[in-house]
Amino acid sequence: MNIRSTTDTIRALVVDDSAYLRRLISDTLSAIPGVHVVGTAFNGQDAIPMTLRLKPDLITLDLEMPQMNGYTFLRWLMQEQPTSTIIVSSEGSEENVLKGLELGAVDFIVKPTRRITPELNVIREALLEKVQTLRNLRIDNVKRRLTWRPSEVPAPACPVSPARKGPIDLVAIGASTGGPPALQTILSQLPEDFPAAVTVVQHMPPKFTRYFAQRLNDSCRLAVKEAEDGDPLQTGGILVAPGDANMILRRTPAGIVVALAPASPQDRFTPSVNAMMQSAAELFGQRVLGVLLTGMGDDGRIGMGAIKAAHGTTIAESEETAIVFGMPGEAVKAGAVDHVYPLNQIARRIWSLCVPGES
Repeated sequence: MNIRSTTDTIRALVVDDSAYLRRLISDTLSAIPGVHVVGTAFNGQDAIPMTLRLKPDLITLDLEMPQMNGYTFLRWLMQEQPTSTIIVSSEGSEENVLKGLELGAVDFIVKPTRRITPELNVIREALLEKVQTLRNLRIDNVKRRLTWRPSEVPAPACPVSPARKGPIDLVAIGASTGGPPALQTILSQLPEDFPAAVTVVQHMPPKFTRYFAQRLNDSCRLAVKEAEDGDPLQTGGILVAPGDANMILRRTPAGIVVALAPASPQDRFTPSVNAMMQSAAELFGQRVLGVLLTGMGDDGRIGMGAIKAAHGTTIAESEETAIVFGMPGEAVKAGAVDHVYPLNQIARRIWSLCVPGES
């Protein structure tokens, strides 16, 4: 089920230990058509009975609070009454935000550091965008992801070696809302001898992508890093696009490398899934596998179409598991998708397509 239909009122609960932020967020949410703030809470302990009584559709949540912090509250919430939750984080708390996303929060915004108009406008615009996204969010899929186990990647029929070249040289993955835990689910399943390179575009601000890459590196058997200009594309390595640039692939005399480029006027998001996938299709043709995961909007539709036109292979996450089916759904509607799988089967499918003789 979606958070609400586009015509229903979204009932919001604001949880923050700062009276100033509670008022700011409440006023901002109340100014959004179709949103009604039903209550505010000082900490997680205060929020639990309010959540049970008021049954909000949306919760904005601070993480660092006295008595009961946001992590403890999130664990309780996703177990007892799963609710769409946006983390409201302090600047410099990137690792904390990523932990909150793993616990079931679906998105985040960064608190203003000073009470000045430009920063207040930023938080207002961010909240407006996030709330519109959450109108299409499937909260039942958030809870499902926290409970099911992914289908394990099977051991190959014979060892994978450099001499045993597979049909895929690059796996190009794009994601947005709900993407961090989805990416962790997939990438942590890939074995050390994975025979292709992997590039990842996750819609996320600068700084957060660096911490996200580090967190993935801690949970994956493949080496993961945030991409830098000139980084070589390597078999068995995962490069994550930085949050403030498009990750484009270029051919050089020394091999294929990453080139970081500013956003173009056509890019609604930076980094752009379309830009990365289009460059991958141009360089790798039929030897690229495109994977499009959960996210709002249509970034990736053009890129997946380019891969398919180049005779590569494309996979989209199914509506059955996507937190927001916008991005994969738009690619499916455009005829740019060869296969649609639930999240817990995608790693296995990637493996079967990349390793010769597997099925």
